Amino acid sequence: MLNSVVSRDEWLTARLELLNQEKELTRLSDELARRRQTLPWVRIDKTYRFETDEGSATLADLFGGRSQLLVYHFMFGPDYEAGCPSCSSIADGFDGFAVHLANHDVMLSAVSRAPLAKLKAYKRRMGWTFPWASSLGSDFNFDFNVSITETQQREGGAEYNYQRGHVLDAKEVPAPVSEFAASCGTDAASYRRDRPGMSAFVQENGVVYHTYSTYARGLDGLWGMYQWLDRAPRGRNESSPWWRRHDEYGSTGPGPRAPAASCGCEAEAQV
Repeated sequence: MLNSVVSRDEWLTARLELLNQEKELTRLSDELARRRQTLPWVRIDKTYRFETDEGSATLADLFGGRSQLLVYHFMFGPDYEAGCPSCSSIADGFDGFAVHLANHDVMLSAVSRAPLAKLKAYKRRMGWTFPWASSLGSDFNFDFNVSITETQQREGGAEYNYQRGHVLDAKEVPAPVSEFAASCGTDAASYRRDRPGMSAFVQENGVVYHTYSTYARGLDGLWGMYQWLDRAPRGRNESSPWWRRHDEYGSTGPGPRAPAASCGCEAEAQV
């Protein structure tokens, strides 16, 4: 045990000092949220087509009658047989708050390049109900820098997370990435041609605008389990990714499980 054991009064002194830092972080987070909301908008003139449970749709259709749309770029490429375990962990929380967002003029939808039939089958397996559209055959994923072509992968230097030469493009494939690729039923090269992210859009006077996108560790705040772990006594308590899809955990009892694998974004943990 690395923590000291103290009296209640000593603990309270330390807790109040931490509380001041937490309040400072909260105020900074509020300011960052305001700055996100004041970013300039980019008009979307290209027509993107998606396949949804309701049929063929445009980007404007994904709003579902709301003025705001949040898209989670879910790693599920055309060659995958199952969704990325990291994205799956994040998506486990979507159903709980999607209904609240929808009743506050905000639509939440996942978008992936896999065919709609694969997305629907995986939704059934996971027990999810949130909207999930297929962008197969569309430029959508490529234009928002969450997918790259085989040529881009071969030549290197594709942009991701507002930079070129990201860890996802490293020539040497880390073993965990190969393991995750295998768990998705594909090879490492195909697996790494899709990346996670989220994008925000607004519709005003019949025109759709792009307002914000974030990638890699910018998704941490959306990853519900980490918000809880950061408040647990031992925190994230990991040296490598340990999570699995929620239907893949065994009955190994309490305590840390053997590491699983990483989509690659977690390599930025210290950035």
